[in-house]
Amino acid sequence: MDVRPLHDEDDYNWAVGEVSRYFEAQPAIGTPASDRFEVLATLIRAYEDTHFQIPNADPVQVLEFAIQSMGKTHAGLSELIGRNRTSEILNRVRPLTLDMIRTISAQWHIPIALLTSPYQLAKAQA
Repeated sequence: MDVRPLHDEDDYNWAVGEVSRYFEAQPAIGTPASDRFEVLATLIRAYEDTHFQIPNADPVQVLEFAIQSMGKTHAGLSELIGRNRTSEILNRVRPLTLDMIRTISAQWHIPIALLTSPYQLAKAQA
């Protein structure tokens, strides 16, 4: 297996290039190619966690990002926390509860820390 540690940005870019080839045709689980993909993805994540800061985003922005960029849907979020709650959360009427955070984190693989930051709710209409 031609995998190496990622010491600098050149190593990182090499690994990203290698992994991107697997996006078109994912290897079968349990094959050497699948193992290589998993090892490279782990190295990339470790490098990113060390070298790239996550921008300060509130939990609603994180959910909106997941819906817009990660292939998640409003319907999928509704299945996890309920249709009315989804609308209230995304419209900043209701805060996320700990149970909602745990469920979303587990199902959508979003780190709990990204869903627990304090955020502004919309002011109640008089």
